[in-house]
Amino acid sequence: MSKGRTQTWLIMIALAIGLLFIAIMGFWKYMKATPPLHPNPQEVPSVTDSAPLPKWGAAVEQGRRIALAALTEHSLPGLSVAVGAGGEIVWAEGIGWADLANRVPVKPNTRFRIGTASTALTSAAVGLLLEKGRLKLDDKIQTYVPEFPQHQWPVTLRQLMGHVAGVPNDGGDEGPLLGQRCGRPVEALQFFKGYERKLLFEPGTKYHYSSYGWISVSAAVEAAAGEPFLTFMRKQVFGPLGMDDTRADSATEPVPERATPYFPRFAANPRYGLHLMRQLDYSCYAGSSVFLSTPSDLVRFAMAINSGKLLQPATVQLLQTAQRLASGQETGYGLGWDLETVEITGKQTGLVGHDGELLGGMAASFMTFPEHGIVVSVTSNISYADTFSIAVKIAQAFAGQGNSPARK
Repeated sequence: MSKGRTQTWLIMIALAIGLLFIAIMGFWKYMKATPPLHPNPQEVPSVTDSAPLPKWGAAVEQGRRIALAALTEHSLPGLSVAVGAGGEIVWAEGIGWADLANRVPVKPNTRFRIGTASTALTSAAVGLLLEKGRLKLDDKIQTYVPEFPQHQWPVTLRQLMGHVAGVPNDGGDEGPLLGQRCGRPVEALQFFKGYERKLLFEPGTKYHYSSYGWISVSAAVEAAAGEPFLTFMRKQVFGPLGMDDTRADSATEPVPERATPYFPRFAANPRYGLHLMRQLDYSCYAGSSVFLSTPSDLVRFAMAINSGKLLQPATVQLLQTAQRLASGQETGYGLGWDLETVEITGKQTGLVGHDGELLGGMAASFMTFPEHGIVVSVTSNISYADTFSIAVKIAQAFAGQGNSPARK
């Protein structure tokens, strides 16, 4: 290589290093210049409908400190929390702002988008239809949804519910569905056929989360129920359980008590600032992501599932048992339910629940700890809020008090 060419390369490398240094310094200054959303934690609004029972007072106070610390440290606009124990809601509180511009505080009945946590609610609808003999898990999905495309391998309802069908995911905010309007779940299939021309793998051999799969499950629920999917959910799940604040999101009509949704401005981290989430239409997502709810309603739902109020115990066990791949490996996911292990009161403890993601970031969580008889739900109005970690810490506070009987 000639001397002149060597000098040119050295100059280019030096310029690249200089530009990288400038970019890093600019990012550092940007982080430093982003003011905290809640500079004074004492001024953060907090709303609760009723005082907790005295026996839960210490746990509630600790849970409140946990939630407030997460809100302020991570610059979350708002959080809502509910805890159930002994078959009743023992704490429900809104912390922070449901709408920053209008200074509307979060209340226990403020509705939040729960994203992919919707699948657990839809799973209960499948359970009801299984008990009535209107759905069978190992039937091909085309038995109920003829519009579902044929593939090189058959695909069953069970495989779709367990995310082992090999169906691709929706592509997130770059996918084709958020710009569409669907009156029925089956209408969404026309928009993602191109993504489904070929399965990613032979069903049953791998785990791969797919919103498309649960849209198809929603279409099967509608077909088996003989009425619109959302009507069935309202009449057979939400209504009987007193989930009065749970409903489908809407991009075409106002929804009372809905929190204003936000999104991190940079690096998928709310600490670097936020902006309004763009207008989204979740109608095509049906039972995979369409619902708005509150932590109190999610706790009601989980307690009803635990107690046998909605489904028979055998059905609950069926839905909440981890699926196995052809290799024998467990997936850690049931039929619409996530199964994990976390440390509670110093030992590894199983939980059953679901997180809710919006545009790739977590914004809702609800989880049941059967060993302690506790249900916890946390929601936020910004993606990437890590509601799971907040909920686990709150569960630790309540389990540590040890006043709740375990589920038998």
